[in-house]
Amino acid sequence: MDCGTGGAGVHTLQSQGGQAAVRFGQDAVCLVSAVPASGFTVSTRRDGAQQLTVTFSGDRHRSEIVATATPQSKATIREVSW
Repeated sequence: MDCGTGGAGVHTLQSQGGQAAVRFGQDAVCLVSAVPASGFTVSTRRDGAQQLTVTFSGDRHRSEIVATATPQSKATIREVSW
């Protein structure tokens, strides 16, 4: 897994539950940092080298950041409250 060459570089994503920085390489995405907001915890999941999910969980809210490297570098943020 090589996140250091090619690709779109480092991007910082802000959600209600916290902030994550990811590095997009040519064919992989890597976590640089994940900092939860007050009252939230953080967990990560990797689905191969091309997809990374960062989840911030609180009492009544969850923020999910999904970063993918292929077919193009992109990240989505999903906010869920209950």
